[in-house]
Amino acid sequence: MTTTPTARPVAPATPGRDWRAPAAACTTVILWASAFVSIRSAGEAYSPGALALGRLLAGTLVLGAILLVRREGLPSRAAWPGIIGSGLLWFGLYMVVLNWGEQQVDAGTAAMIVNVGPILMALLGARLLGEGLPRRLLTGMAVSFTGAVVVGLSMSGHGSSSVLGVLLCLLAALSYAGGVVIQKPALRHGTPLQITTFGCLIGTVACLPFTGVLVSEAADAPLSATLNMIYLGVFPTALAFTTWAYALARTTAGRMGATTYAVPALVVLMSWVLLDEVPALLTVAGGLLCLAGVAVSRTRGRRAGDLGPADAGQGAADAGQAPSDAGRAGSDPGPVASDRP
Repeated sequence: MTTTPTARPVAPATPGRDWRAPAAACTTVILWASAFVSIRSAGEAYSPGALALGRLLAGTLVLGAILLVRREGLPSRAAWPGIIGSGLLWFGLYMVVLNWGEQQVDAGTAAMIVNVGPILMALLGARLLGEGLPRRLLTGMAVSFTGAVVVGLSMSGHGSSSVLGVLLCLLAALSYAGGVVIQKPALRHGTPLQITTFGCLIGTVACLPFTGVLVSEAADAPLSATLNMIYLGVFPTALAFTTWAYALARTTAGRMGATTYAVPALVVLMSWVLLDEVPALLTVAGGLLCLAGVAVSRTRGRRAGDLGPADAGQGAADAGQAPSDAGRAGSDPGPVASDRP
């Protein structure tokens, strides 16, 4: 007597991984790291508010021109609360207070304080957006934050840091985290280019009170400082904020925040290559810790059975939709983030 062997169930084929979002995140991180080198030059000739306004003006002009060429028009009404909130907090307030804070404390102290931002971003995302806090993300962020502290300590000078400077850097971290979390829902109702362009425009309008200062300082500023300010607007603002929005629409705020911990390591490398500033061994060790933490935070378990509830929610969000939005996917008339080019 023979029996017919039972065929094993075949696992459904999984589509190839889309590398566009990771590539966009990498572009953002590299350009934001380059911004620190340019800010050093431009900040010697421009005050914090004037530098922020000049940078935002350049970014708005470039983004507006691209928006007109692509004929994307205005985002839907549902996107505007997120655009206005992120424009005021992130494009406006963050850039001014960060520039101001870095004049009050040394670069290492500023870096340590501002790097609280990604942690706040993950916590706010979990609380307000229903995003998970998977173990790998928390572990990776802890490793990266340790690395950022090591880099900060190795770069800190012996001068005193004012209380005002510390508070300004904390405010920068809060506005950065809050702006990202507010921006995330808007990306369901508009393209990354639309959200970035009008957010940058809102930030520019908020900084218009610094117009007189910008005009006065531009008249006396060296050409190199002005060119660095324009570079800040075109690349670390217009391009990098757009690629950030593209990647953010396809993952969670916490995971994107963890990715930015690669910035301190890249700043150390760029300062070495471009400014001939040889880093100390402690600085190199901190940079490697930052990169190791980012690598841990970006990994996921291989099997669904190995995921806890938070990890499963993170996987769903990385697929292009946050867990809290899954139930509305079929009824939301707005564009789905993962369907956008």
